[in-house]
Amino acid sequence: MDTRLSCRPPHRLGAAVATLSTALLFSGAAVAQSCPAPAAHTPMPNEVSAVPIPAGQVAAAVGRVDGIAQSLMASYGIPGMAVAVVADGKIVFAKGYGVRSLGKPGQVDADTVFHLASVSKPIGATVIARQVGKGVITWDTPLQRWLPDFQLADPYVGSHVTVGDMYAHRSGLPDHAGDLLEDLGYNREQMLYKLRYMPLARFRNSYAYTNFGLTAGAQAVAVASGREWAALSAEEIYRPLGMNSTSSRLEDFLKQTNRADGHLKVPGGFRVSPTQPHPDAQSPAGGVNSSVNDMARWMNMVLAQGCVDGKQLVDPEALRAAMSPQVVSGPPSSPSARTSFYGYGVNVIESASGRVVLNHSGAFNLGAGTAFTLIPSANVGIVALTNAQPVGVPEMLNAEFADLVQFGRVTQDWRGLYSRALAGLLAPQGSLVGKQPPASPAPARPLSEYVGTYENTFYGAASVTAEGDRLVLTLGPGRVRLPLSHWDGDLFTLAPPGESQAAGSISKASFNRGTLNIEYLDEEKLGTFCRADAQGCKP
Repeated sequence: MDTRLSCRPPHRLGAAVATLSTALLFSGAAVAQSCPAPAAHTPMPNEVSAVPIPAGQVAAAVGRVDGIAQSLMASYGIPGMAVAVVADGKIVFAKGYGVRSLGKPGQVDADTVFHLASVSKPIGATVIARQVGKGVITWDTPLQRWLPDFQLADPYVGSHVTVGDMYAHRSGLPDHAGDLLEDLGYNREQMLYKLRYMPLARFRNSYAYTNFGLTAGAQAVAVASGREWAALSAEEIYRPLGMNSTSSRLEDFLKQTNRADGHLKVPGGFRVSPTQPHPDAQSPAGGVNSSVNDMARWMNMVLAQGCVDGKQLVDPEALRAAMSPQVVSGPPSSPSARTSFYGYGVNVIESASGRVVLNHSGAFNLGAGTAFTLIPSANVGIVALTNAQPVGVPEMLNAEFADLVQFGRVTQDWRGLYSRALAGLLAPQGSLVGKQPPASPAPARPLSEYVGTYENTFYGAASVTAEGDRLVLTLGPGRVRLPLSHWDGDLFTLAPPGESQAAGSISKASFNRGTLNIEYLDEEKLGTFCRADAQGCKP
């Protein structure tokens, strides 16, 4: 999830790789070039902010972070949070709050490892930028050069879409394309294959946030590099930066003793989530786990244009491309409104002070809310990681801190703004939410008339069985079982699985002459399943 306000529910925001010769590639442990000495620089007009930052204002802002964090913890009751701030190449604040898991010993500290969710995207962009600097690949390399079997609905788009297109979410794929497949047990290879069946908007002239489109771009880079994505990320970025608690695999996260469990929001507070996110299939988009101390090292590298301890780790031009506007992500709603942009895996916006701000949020409905913000002109950054279902706390903290840095005061009611926005994101989905079943529903037909196997090109086969006096729908390779409840006539309901739908969501399951339409799967008109005896049905 990004930090722009949206009415979409939060999604998880995360295959075998061909083995190629790496003889010409140098590993993360190799000696990097020295960073060039800073050159005398006269600011250009578009680099000047009309709101200067007086001496001492950044330090004063840092001095207020602890109080803001404690206030947010008390106001929103989240179990745990960690925060780090960097300024002028140093970690100037790093602290944990609360507990790693309710009901268990263990306080959060600056080394506690959290799921990052979609904050994984900008980190992965720096992995790619390093490969671009090495000449392994370019942002403009077509995916089919390294993934020859990759296709999209339009053959032209499929053959021309590039790594950069996927990281900028400008491929034309619909919003969150393929996410629902993950909830049904499909693996990365299967989901990337099925993207060819999704309808496309205008290529390079539209923006829609896609975890698996971005993952396809990262997969092409991994193949070009001859390494699996998680290993590539560790070798190229995590180890050179000393991010020793960071990984891109769930297995590695579960091995951490100092890790934060996810928590769900319930009446009166939070409870430990009974289910663990499994983001490995979309690891480049949502599968990184890290601590704020590690994230601080990464933020300092980005602010230093790829330099670490005097050595050039990431090529500055390749990194600058990632951190520059590549597509309009938030068109202005009025002539006086500022436009929002997206780079390669990161939001690029202009603040009210006229300064460029880089940021991104992450959210798992199963219990993670994360965000970072960088203000390059001030050489300042902040990251906040929480182990709670997203209620907006990281975004509130970062927004208040960014205001204090730029203006010396908090300019907006960020807490109210983000609370309202996140309330909408977590609202139950479905046209029957809040409605009462008919007082006198039409009876269903004999259950045996609904039983059978229904085919769908995108979602695969759906099996409907009768178990006693009820129907059960089974979907996907994960054999996800969904009991159906009768509503009226041939209309039944189900509770959507996984975290792609908020708690309390209701989906219609409508039978009609050998067809089955599942409402929550039908946003892109792909939710109709056909039984063999259906007339004129196209699965």
